[in-house]
Amino acid sequence: MKIHIANGRFIDPAHHIDQPADLFIASGKIVGIGSAPDGFTAARSIDATGKIVCPGLVDLAARLREPGFEYLATLESEMEAAMAGGVTSLAIPPDTDPPLDEPGLVEMLCYRAKKLNRAHVYPVGALTERLEGKRLSEMAELVDAGCVAFSQANTPIADTQVLFCALQYAATFGYRVWLQPIAPRFGQEGVAHDGEVATRLGLPGIPTAAETIALFTYIELARLTGARLHITRLSSAEGLALVRAAKAEGLDITCDVSINHLHLSDMDIGYFNAHCRLNPPLRSQRDRDALQAALAEGDIDALCSNHSPVDDDGKQLPFSEAEAGATGLELLLPLALKWGQQRGLPLIDVLRRITINPARIIGSKAGQLSVGARADVCIFDPEGETTVTRAALRSQGKNTPFLGLNLPGRVCATLVEGKVMFSA
Repeated sequence: MKIHIANGRFIDPAHHIDQPADLFIASGKIVGIGSAPDGFTAARSIDATGKIVCPGLVDLAARLREPGFEYLATLESEMEAAMAGGVTSLAIPPDTDPPLDEPGLVEMLCYRAKKLNRAHVYPVGALTERLEGKRLSEMAELVDAGCVAFSQANTPIADTQVLFCALQYAATFGYRVWLQPIAPRFGQEGVAHDGEVATRLGLPGIPTAAETIALFTYIELARLTGARLHITRLSSAEGLALVRAAKAEGLDITCDVSINHLHLSDMDIGYFNAHCRLNPPLRSQRDRDALQAALAEGDIDALCSNHSPVDDDGKQLPFSEAEAGATGLELLLPLALKWGQQRGLPLIDVLRRITINPARIIGSKAGQLSVGARADVCIFDPEGETTVTRAALRSQGKNTPFLGLNLPGRVCATLVEGKVMFSA
């Protein structure tokens, strides 16, 4: 179908464009920006007056819960949530059941996602077999099956020699390794940041050192091996300082932060609010403020949803027993806009953190709009509001710390390869 998106404010951070412009789409690709190509006749016109027309969002951490955890969410439900959130590209962590350590599992996931004809899926393969941290996975075969990087998800490798070999092998072939900084066996029994709030509530703590000790190890091994490293879900000011120093040194390292840690701190736990039981834990207000500033300054490369749907049975428990996680796909854009408003940032800079920057970390051509590019488009109303309610969330997981809030921005339409997949 040929589509004409008219009268919108066109923003493409990849090409530093922010101006009024029409968009013309045919055969799933962008065929014109500003003016239509010769002979173009639209079969459908979308009026984007007062709206922003930007690249479809790219999320670096979205657990779709398949295979193995279909009771928490299904591929269908989470793809619908992605469309409602304007997210057209998703990186999938490997901690499924079984983990994404075999080419057949990766191929099945990619096939299922393609058949649903919604968001593009980018699987992140298991760095070690079954994420056990003992034997390296068959990385080359997993790349052939569709994996874009390798990770241990939330399961750290206890044996430093195994991690060294994994980074060495990945560096040999140019594979990027995504690691969440968690020190093995240190603070593993904790459920909240080791600070005043945890002490007052009697909750076992996870010290900041659990993050920094892991980062010291990762950075030193990256220095030795030349591995391409992506640090996922930074949570502390101290961890941020280590990553900042590694970047200044010239190491090939990137990092992201989740929407939860960008806006919340351990104070939000209040009186045992299980919605705030997250991994990594919410840290101090000082840490939150440092992460907000670093994302604005570019020291943190990207913002992600860390979408981890949890059912009511997993949340309606005492805080220490509740399952860690929160839904986030539909909140990525509104919470990014809220952060941008708080920092007084231009809209193009806000969108850069959720479009082209994460796309480059994945190694994808997503997150940009240019003639000949895939027509993955998000249209949103910057003056609208997103009210976070259980009924409004399309994800099967209805639990989030932001329930009941009115957030800035409202997604009006999402296009994937030139097809309208969501319309408000």
